[in-house]
Amino acid sequence: MSDQTFQLIAIGIYFAAMLAIGYYAYRQTTDINDYMLAGRKLKPGVAALSAGASDMSGWLLMGLPGAIYVAGLVEAWIAIGLTIGAYLNWKFVAPRLRSYTEVANNSITIPSFLENRFKDRTRLLRIVAGLIILVFFTFYVSSGMVAGGIFFESSFDSTYLFGMFLVAGITLTYTLFGGFLGASLTDVAQGLLMLAALIAVPVTTFIVMGGWGDVIGAIDAADAAHNAVNPDDELNRTSLLFGGSVLAIISAAAWGLGYFGQPHIIVRFMALRSSADAKAGRRIGISWMVITSIGAIVTGLIGVGYFFTEDATLANPETVFLRLSQILFHPFIAGLVLAAVLAAIMSTISSQLIVCSSALVEDIYRVFGKEVSSKRLVLLGRLAVLTVAVIAMLIAIDPGGTILELVGFAWAGFGAAFGPIILLSLFWRKLTAAGALAGMVTGAAVVGIWGNVGDLSATMYEIVPGFVACAIAAVAVSLMKPAHDDEIQEEYSQMEAAVR
Repeated sequence: MSDQTFQLIAIGIYFAAMLAIGYYAYRQTTDINDYMLAGRKLKPGVAALSAGASDMSGWLLMGLPGAIYVAGLVEAWIAIGLTIGAYLNWKFVAPRLRSYTEVANNSITIPSFLENRFKDRTRLLRIVAGLIILVFFTFYVSSGMVAGGIFFESSFDSTYLFGMFLVAGITLTYTLFGGFLGASLTDVAQGLLMLAALIAVPVTTFIVMGGWGDVIGAIDAADAAHNAVNPDDELNRTSLLFGGSVLAIISAAAWGLGYFGQPHIIVRFMALRSSADAKAGRRIGISWMVITSIGAIVTGLIGVGYFFTEDATLANPETVFLRLSQILFHPFIAGLVLAAVLAAIMSTISSQLIVCSSALVEDIYRVFGKEVSSKRLVLLGRLAVLTVAVIAMLIAIDPGGTILELVGFAWAGFGAAFGPIILLSLFWRKLTAAGALAGMVTGAAVVGIWGNVGDLSATMYEIVPGFVACAIAAVAVSLMKPAHDDEIQEEYSQMEAAVR
């Protein structure tokens, strides 16, 4: 058999496993609470691996190694900021959000939690939050589909569109039927596969190249060769600071701010069995994240030296992980490593589709529509998954940027619109519905404007001004127009008592 046949067999096995897990989850899903939140029965290990896998996406195995390959360790500040942000998210947000969402009328989505937290009878908070989720997640889902198309195009010489539609179709199938539980269980398998691949590829490359001294020597030689030809664009890829201004480093590290507002991540906190499970979840999740991030960074860096010594160049730097796995491993093992890339891509798409579904059905349809049976709500949820997936596929047919750029815009949108509001909701009694709404709209608007003005986005990542603007607007409006509600204060006290 040819190398490509072995690789396709491995990926076929992976696809079959994901569909089987989706079918199992389908059999366990009976009502809308199961479909959207797995009945709040996730064990900490499942929640942690699911949050990590759905968070990292194709960015971890393609976007980050590609950025390191091009610019060096200065791009690692993104991973450093993300790791710090994830730790703080698990430490401070997870236990409180798990407790508060149950206290606040058993909220199963972020928009419904905000409505119940503030007793917002206008329904505006819920509707606006749902619309923000739909807008930014459509771009986010599309970025995953773009990664799928690039993956098949670079790995198997197929067309971009074939790969994009195949990845979208398989992910859509198991998400459509398995719901939140299907997405979470497949995330666990995918997270473990990603972990194994991000250990195997850099370690094997390191051994093949002969050790640390040879690796560093090759990277330095590659930088010297580049600098000789491009004196105005010098590189020192082994430095965390070279080539990065203070603002650029702050912008990169500021990715960590986004964690507090990512619906597809913090919804895992809501699905935990109890707030006490957050501690174990944090330890598992951060351990996974540290190992995989280091693996991705080392892969990009060591790839510089490897391809330089082989006198080879990469047409697309974001394929450095893919190319190393195909060169260094037996074709079947390489196929399993390649499946890890698909795992990263598909785990994120599935989680985002579920959140979009909940936004459409739980946060928009149920506000305007009449009460219907739980069985019908599940059907509507599946139709919502299909709708968002189709729109995202249409956008992905002709992508307008790199994977990292698409992910970065959506990440900033959620981080700025929801991050300060979630934190203030959990830690400040005086936040009001009007303040939360003003902050959300301000944060989303600043990201939308800042991220699309070239000079501004090049100077500072849009999440920073968006996050700050959201926080200021929320606090200012709450203080200018204070509101007191005994029921809100009582629920806040119940939440605090539950997490002590």
